[in-house]
Amino acid sequence: MFELHKQLRQDGVSIGDFPLSHLLLINDMQYPWCVLVPRREDVTEIFQLDAPDRAQLLEESCELAEAMKDAFAADKLNIAALGNMVSQLHVHHIVRYRSDPAWPAPVWGRHPAKPYPDALLKERLERIAAVLSHDFKPAETMR
Repeated sequence: MFELHKQLRQDGVSIGDFPLSHLLLINDMQYPWCVLVPRREDVTEIFQLDAPDRAQLLEESCELAEAMKDAFAADKLNIAALGNMVSQLHVHHIVRYRSDPAWPAPVWGRHPAKPYPDALLKERLERIAAVLSHDFKPAETMR
């Protein structure tokens, strides 16, 4: 049975689900930052997914990336499946701006996270959910 890693639960806010992956918003207002987590047990690497799941993950990642780039007018989008701190397979999608606090370096370890104030968090969650396809199901808290 799939269970979201406790660190991802702690760092993220649930947006909803694609057919394969759960979608989280990382609670750091410095960057529009989402994470896709395939709902599969004991998977740490993309190659461990079967071929249909790999294809589905790529589709979901591309849809999320395009939606985020458009919704937030990104200068660049960083997409990565690192897993050094959390081994559960998850794929980061981070909107980057030339003016962001970490530019041009990676965001990890550069600055402490700044949690969203409630109103901005609500707006960010709604903005992301609104630009995703009919295959995306917003979390109950979003409805």
